[in-house]
Amino acid sequence: MIVEVYEISRTKLNFEKHIEKVIEIIEEVKKRGDEALIEFTKKFDGIELESIKVEDYEIDDAYDEIDDETLDALEAAKENIEKFHMIASVDREIKVDFDGMILGKVYVPLNCVGIYIPGGKASYPSTALMAGIPANLAGVKKIVACTPPNQDGKVNSLTLVACDIAGIDEIYAVGGAQAIAAMAYGTETIPKVDKIVGPGNVYVTAAKIAVQKDVPIDMPAGPSEILVIADETANPRFVALDCAAQLEHDPLAFAAVLTPSKSFAEKVEREAAKLGCSDRLKIAIVSLDEAMDLANEIAPEHLSLVFDGCEDWIGKIRNAGSVFIGNYSAVAAGDYASGTNHILPTAGYAKVFSGLSVETFLKHFTYQTVTKDGLKKIGNAIIKLAKEEGLMMHAKSIEERLAD
Repeated sequence: MIVEVYEISRTKLNFEKHIEKVIEIIEEVKKRGDEALIEFTKKFDGIELESIKVEDYEIDDAYDEIDDETLDALEAAKENIEKFHMIASVDREIKVDFDGMILGKVYVPLNCVGIYIPGGKASYPSTALMAGIPANLAGVKKIVACTPPNQDGKVNSLTLVACDIAGIDEIYAVGGAQAIAAMAYGTETIPKVDKIVGPGNVYVTAAKIAVQKDVPIDMPAGPSEILVIADETANPRFVALDCAAQLEHDPLAFAAVLTPSKSFAEKVEREAAKLGCSDRLKIAIVSLDEAMDLANEIAPEHLSLVFDGCEDWIGKIRNAGSVFIGNYSAVAAGDYASGTNHILPTAGYAKVFSGLSVETFLKHFTYQTVTKDGLKKIGNAIIKLAKEEGLMMHAKSIEERLAD
């Protein structure tokens, strides 16, 4: 529907009301481990778990259930994701010579990470690739994944194959807030991890927020989002399709189109009506400059630019999870196989968070080698500042070295 600019806003999720509920689950998992996982899986999913850990033979059997064409698609996606994340990764060691001081930064991988892969009624093998491949490239020693079982108490075969292709070491058939708690604090079966990544529903996200005081997470995340800035050079059908694609994720998903052209807005609205999403798609008529300002304020998960000369506007973008430029840069390309990542900040968190990458699984330390000549150059400054702060031993540790 065509609306006024001030009506372009997303649905804000109130995680606070969910956090209270998930804390009860988290505390039970901390106290009772696997017993609580089995109990909550039965309570919330209606499934009697026979085993939490997926065995190797189940992964082998899963390959027999996947056709060659689907397997080829997973491999093609893996190739591009691996290639992009390998090239885009940071240098693992940075060294700078400051004339008498050698300063450096070294990146090292986390020891063990946990990936949450949504599942249950649906399957999201692409999430296994998007998280598992960068973790492997980072050099993480142990990668574990939790994903909800289906009604048979088993993990979807396609998800199992994707986990194997992505190099995930261990897979557990458990979902929801209880899975996040298990990875955060450990149970008899599931190991405690150093960091938790991956998308999920509101309870999963609330649980991630609740445990991050003890275990870091990749980012908070809400429903899927897309903001399109387009003019008459854009294909209105393609624009409507990209919006419909994101809206199919969740009833609370957000989709909006900003355009300087009323006639184009009407074309998009007609196409959205054909796709059955015109009542959920918001379209506003604004100038391109206003549209870009609004995009930076909204900080969308997906930002699509489809207007004349849009490739020259990249420098104006400050806040977005991932950007798609031109008529043929479908958002679904990034969701599956172009090579970037679909685990992205939503709900405005793109203002302060980045999408998942190899760096997500790295930490760094700095080092320095200071010669006596180098210390002489900065010694007086150190001594003066230390004394101003009343830290006399700090000052003395420099003075005696310079007097040596």
